[in-house]
Amino acid sequence: MALKTSVLTLALLGALLFIFPVSPANACGTCGCGGCSATADTKATAGKDIVDTAVAAGKFNTLVAAVKAAGLVDTLKSDGPFTVFAPVDSAFEKLPAGTVEALLKDKSKLASILTYHVVPGRLTAEQVLGMEWIETVQGQSLRVQTSGDEVTIDGARILATDVSTSNGIIHVIDTVVLPRKDIVDTAVEAKSFGTLLAAAKAAGLVETLKSKGPFTVFAPSDAAFAKLPAGTVEALLKDPAKLKAILLYHVVPGRVLSTDLPVGSTSAATAEGRSLSVVRTDTGSVTVNGARVETADVLAGNGVIHVIDTVILPR
Repeated sequence: MALKTSVLTLALLGALLFIFPVSPANACGTCGCGGCSATADTKATAGKDIVDTAVAAGKFNTLVAAVKAAGLVDTLKSDGPFTVFAPVDSAFEKLPAGTVEALLKDKSKLASILTYHVVPGRLTAEQVLGMEWIETVQGQSLRVQTSGDEVTIDGARILATDVSTSNGIIHVIDTVVLPRKDIVDTAVEAKSFGTLLAAAKAAGLVETLKSKGPFTVFAPSDAAFAKLPAGTVEALLKDPAKLKAILLYHVVPGRVLSTDLPVGSTSAATAEGRSLSVVRTDTGSVTVNGARVETADVLAGNGVIHVIDTVILPR
């Protein structure tokens, strides 16, 4: 892990010095830090808090304006500590035209997006590399992925790491990351789960599936429900208790991606109380109690959805 972090730090050093340039007063041989390096640069920022460090850098003007509009300045100047994944100005320019202007007028939505970039505590690059999910102040979790020497946070590329401040640490990213919709809203947007959504509503499970979770949902598509004998769905909609048990049999507590599954057969305890038999082949295909996973790893803000081709029933 230490070697991996060292490679990442060297690869990003040029970007770090571009974003947080070392002044002549802090040049190699005069700052007493032990050499011209990323550490030398970050020591120059350590006396300032997160907000003042961002202002001084001159590359975070949109972020600073957004923090002010959302009323988060005092929070990010407090003791913390916080870890901030900070989008540079060019990251905001990637958003569709008018997005920033609209967000500056919507304090609540803006605050939700900004706090999705903030993590409680001080996480160094080495610690981030050792994590798959990082829970944010907003409540949802960021996904960390590594490919070779490149690390992404929810798909955003890290440009510079370990910028130390008096109340936390900044990692610079090239894209604004946005909170995901919850499981229910993700299913609504997909437009292929009308029956499942109607069933969840009839069973009184909508609020549960919109709560923090996380949950893993093996979600039968409309075509899966259509495979049931005629009249089955209508009868279940009139029997909320039985319907609830069936739906909870499709829900596993926690966030389980298909890549987390071992090759071969394993069991997964469901929210209904019994277990599912999950089989993953060496080619990556997955079945659940014989139902085929048609689309895996649809990420939601409070979990993950795997689309299946058959309704699975408790035995």
